Amino acid sequence: MIFSRVAIASLGVELPGEVWTSDQIEDRLAPLYERLRLPAGRLELMTGIRERRFWPGPMRPSEASSLAGRKALERAGVASTEVDLLIHAAVCRDRLEPSTAAYVHGLLGISAQAQILDVSNACLGFLNALVLAGGLIESGQVRRALICSGENGKPLVEHTIALLNSGAHDRNAIKPYFANLTIGSGAVAAVLCRDELAPPGSLRLLGGVAGTDSAANTLCEGDLDASALVMQTDSERLLAAGVELAAETWKKFCATLRWDVSTAARVLTHQVGRRHSQLLFERLGLDPAKDWRSFERLGNVGSVSLPATLALALEAGAITRGDKVALLGIGSGLSSLMLGLQC
Repeated sequence: MIFSRVAIASLGVELPGEVWTSDQIEDRLAPLYERLRLPAGRLELMTGIRERRFWPGPMRPSEASSLAGRKALERAGVASTEVDLLIHAAVCRDRLEPSTAAYVHGLLGISAQAQILDVSNACLGFLNALVLAGGLIESGQVRRALICSGENGKPLVEHTIALLNSGAHDRNAIKPYFANLTIGSGAVAAVLCRDELAPPGSLRLLGGVAGTDSAANTLCEGDLDASALVMQTDSERLLAAGVELAAETWKKFCATLRWDVSTAARVLTHQVGRRHSQLLFERLGLDPAKDWRSFERLGNVGSVSLPATLALALEAGAITRGDKVALLGIGSGLSSLMLGLQC
């Protein structure tokens, strides 16, 4: 896929104020750690995640998304009534019906003529929404779109801690739940528009490619169990399958955009943890100096992770005018989506 008329006019990030360190989570897992004689510090040591953030009180995904969406609209200088398309792209949602986008629409006062919908594809949903909105903008059917994601990982982490402390789990039995403890919360939003409507210095969406390996669709599964979200992950197999899918997708990405390993000034990945980042850069032959990470202080924030990392890198001056940026997205299922941007 190639885009020539699509700009990202702004990005907005909302980070929760409540910080949970990995040490604090291990303190709450003291019954499990004592029974299995697990060494303290293993959570941060294995993942590189020092802390993650959670909303301090009840927070619906639509409310979190609206906070980031309002920021993005203000930064772009776009009125909510000028939005033609609203997509909510988080893993979390307010309920099965109606769409979470319907609640965001009301909270932000989006135009009554705007199309609204939810896009869900695990941690890849936001990038999928960029492509869908970009295609409608490129074709001229839509002038401005707002994409937002609000993730609330606190209930999953709290339920996982309670489950691990209450059960008679051995060391092997706790492995499928370990990835849950890396999850954080946050929200992100982006305003996309036709290039002639974009403020000076806006990011340009250049194009990208997708890859899917549905043979790996059982390696990370989450569902509701007694009104609580339960997720189990085969982390080792998921990591191996994800890196291999990324390697195949990267080849197609470079061929489509006519890039190579030296083209991008920055390469941003989904923020899973230290090992994923290291293996991915090694497998793709990329310079690790081009990496810019947020997982150390945010954890894995689902669909928010990659776009929030892009926004934070821009705010930190890690991406400058003229830079090309590769977004390497991955989501359980398995799905990969790689997009090229230019600042």
